Formats: sequence, C-alpha cells, structure tokens
Amino acid sequence: MKRAGGWRNAVTGALAISALALVAAKPAPKKPSPLELSLKAHVETLASDEFEGREPGTEGETKTLRYLARQWFDIGMEAGTNIPGSGWFAPVDLVEREPVMSRASFTRGRKRLPLPEGSVFVVTSGLRSLVQDAPMLFVGHATMPVMPRAELAGRVAVMLDSLPAGTDPQKVGDRAGLLLDAGALAVITILDGERGLEDVIARRNRAGYAIAGDTIGDEIEAFMSVATADMLLAGSSHGTIAKLRAEADGVQFAPYALGINSTFEATSRETRIRTHNLIGRIPGRSPSAGAVLMMAHWDHFGECAQAPAEDLICNGAIDNASGLAVVTEAARILAKGRPMDRDVYIVATTGEELGLLGAMAFAENPPIPLDSIVAAFNVDSTGLVPPGSPIGIVGKGLTPLDPLIGDVARRMKRKLAPGNGPNAYIKRQDSWALMQHDVPAVMVSSSYGDMERIERFMEDTYHRPLDQAGAGINYAGMADDVALQVELVRTFADIKRYPAR
Repeated sequence: MKRAGGWRNAVTGALAISALALVAAKPAPKKPSPLELSLKAHVETLASDEFEGREPGTEGETKTLRYLARQWFDIGMEAGTNIPGSGWFAPVDLVEREPVMSRASFTRGRKRLPLPEGSVFVVTSGLRSLVQDAPMLFVGHATMPVMPRAELAGRVAVMLDSLPAGTDPQKVGDRAGLLLDAGALAVITILDGERGLEDVIARRNRAGYAIAGDTIGDEIEAFMSVATADMLLAGSSHGTIAKLRAEADGVQFAPYALGINSTFEATSRETRIRTHNLIGRIPGRSPSAGAVLMMAHWDHFGECAQAPAEDLICNGAIDNASGLAVVTEAARILAKGRPMDRDVYIVATTGEELGLLGAMAFAENPPIPLDSIVAAFNVDSTGLVPPGSPIGIVGKGLTPLDPLIGDVARRMKRKLAPGNGPNAYIKRQDSWALMQHDVPAVMVSSSYGDMERIERFMEDTYHRPLDQAGAGINYAGMADDVALQVELVRTFADIKRYPAR
C-alpha cells in the first residue's frame, strides 16, 4: 500500500510540474498599446451613462460636443466651420414630426363601406393632410414604368406590398414615393407580403425628422391588411385581393379603377430641435489644392427602452463612439506629423441616426466648396474585428478613389475583402449623403471586411442598450483602423500621389 501510494504521489507530482511548465510556457496577454488605451478611454467616456445616449438637442449633446471640442483643440486643430462667431460648432436646425391623428373612410356610389376601427393606418409627411372622396386606382405591384401623370392625377393609387417572383427589392426603389411624385393624391398599400399592419404602425408611428427649411410636403400614405381589403372589396365585381394579385402577376396587367372612393386625413405634431455638427481643420501647405475630409457621426438615441427594463439607455459604443475615437486619434497623429499639402477637415456629424441629416446639412452649407473636397472618409461602427483583418470598402466601385485605396492597402500589407458585400450598407451611413452631392466619399473599415461579423452585430447589438463599451470591443482592431485612416488621409492629401481633379 505504501509503495502504491508513493507511486501515485510521484505521478501526481510529475503532472503538477508539467502543468506548471505549460502555464509558464504560455505567453502572457499582450499589454495594450498607448493608442489602444486612448481609444478605450474615448469609447468608455462617450458611451457612458453620463452622456445619456448622445441624443441631439439634449444635455447629452452638450457633453459630447464639449468633450470632443476639448480633445480636438488640445490636438492642435483649428475651428473649421468658417462661420463667424460659430467657431467649432455648425448649427443644424431639425424638424421633428410625430403622427397624431389617422382617419379613413370609403364609399361605393353613395353607399358607405364600414370597416373596423383602426383597421386602416394613415400617415402624412406634413402637419395636416386631407384627401377627400378620391377614386381608387389599382396599380398592382407598382413595378412597371411610372404611369403618366394624367392617369394618376386626382386618384389614390392602390398598391400591393408584395413583389412579383424573382424581383430584386434593391432595384425596385420607393414605389409609393414614385407614385406620389407622378401625381397620385395618396397611396394605399395592401399588406399582402411579409409586413403586417402592426409592424407598419410600430415603424411609421415614430417621429420623423428633416432639416428645417427643407420642403417636406404633405403626402399621404395609408396601409391595410389583406383581410381589411377583402372586406372593402366584398360585393364588388373585383373579388378578393388574391384575385387582384393574380391579375397583377399577369403579363398583360394594366391599372384599373376599383369603383371605390376614399377619404383620408392625417395630422402630425411638430417640434424644432437645434443641434450641431462639430468641424475642425488641420491646415495644409497648399489649401488651394483642395481638401480631404474625415468624418464620424456623434449622435445616438438617448433613452431607447422603457421600464421595467433595467437598462434604458442606448449608449452607442460601437455605433458610433468607436468612430469618434478613431477619427480623434487619427487626427492627433496627423496633426503631429509632417505638414500635408491639402487641408484636412474633421467632422463629427449630428442626426445620422435620424436619416443622415447632419451630413446633409454639411453638404448644403459646407465650410468650403464641395467640389474642392478630393476625398471623404467616413468611420462608423469599428472595433468589431481583431487586428490584421481584411478591409472592406462601403462604396466600392462608386468613386474614383478605389485604385489609390488599393495602393494604400498593399503598402500597409493589408488585404482588401473580395466582393461588394459592404455596399449593402451604402445608404445607411454618412458618406452616402455626400455622394448625392458628387463628393467622392467612401467608408474604408476592417469591420466591414467581415460581413458575417457586421451582420451579427446588426442582428444582436445594433441600436440596443447592449451596445456598450464593455461589450467585447477589439481595441487592437480599432488601432489598426486608426493607422488605416491616417495613411488614407496622408495619401489623398498628397498632391503628387493624388493630383487635383
């Protein structure tokens, strides 16, 4: 027994020594670099509860812009608004409109067609809109070429929400908008596809936003379920929505009148919001040669959940405290480095989450002529991937910037992700607003080089209280994006590498 016990003790001791040797051989975790620590500090500050979710027009905005302006001033940037008395802060006046009242009624001949209360949802883009006793015209899936104005004028277009089999939704566009632009008094959508009435109400009952002074209009849209539409058609010669859909799928389909007149009324409540873009400038040696722009949106949603949820604030750590951290630290490196040929403007935009409104306001009232901006680089939702990951380009193939971006990647020994997957997000970020004004603008990011990871973030964390500073952000990967932005800006600010257009 004693011998057996001694043998066991010897084996146990040997195993323990081996385990200790393995632990000793395992490399210690890499110590974060000073840049990673700076990025982490920015994100933890901007995404803290103290900043209240960075909602435009709130105390959270004041704290956010004060923090960023202090950082940018300490870097050595100059105020870049070129607005006397404004310095760093370019005012952006927004209009918030929230639906209040929705009413619909229908007649066939002189007979009123009763429908259940609340079965039709009506919304307007204006303060009050009224369409009275207008004939309804069935336009099928509304994917045909836009109808002549004479056919739509004075009528309500009735459209199926579904699309014909094999139709690419990305290529269809805003069907209701096209019908309204073509002269329809209103558009009513029969929800025969994936969307239900509750889904539409939940989405369209939220406040809508626009830049003050923009023409908003007073367009009316209405929505109803298939069951409600079948009740409306009951007793007519048109049958059911299933029959109408079969007709709409036919090759010979042409719009026709339903013999029903409709009255719609909707109202909204309006609120004015004063918010700001923050604009800084790193002067170049030859400002007449144009400028390079680096941008990131600062805004988020403020409180986005309701009790009894424990966490009510959408802190927006990845979206987009991460982008603010990257452009701030990239600007710090650029400002301390060798002077560049072109001016570099750094912009923190407001209202991105409300529809790219800050970027639109910048494009409508730029501090310099837009045609002098030779390249613009947006940074949004970084820190999702580890260092060395492939780089994605949101806007690939849509600007003349691609060849030189490729040269930068090769020089940095970075791989460009294949394919055009990142372009699925082209209209969902600020560079799109600039592209509409012919500014060559893209988003070059390692996060968008991993479509699986970015889509998982969108599904699990995006626009939720879960997007917090401690939620697995990879600061080493963010540091890679800082280096990338620095090299992009330096390259495009170099007159020899990128001559003026």
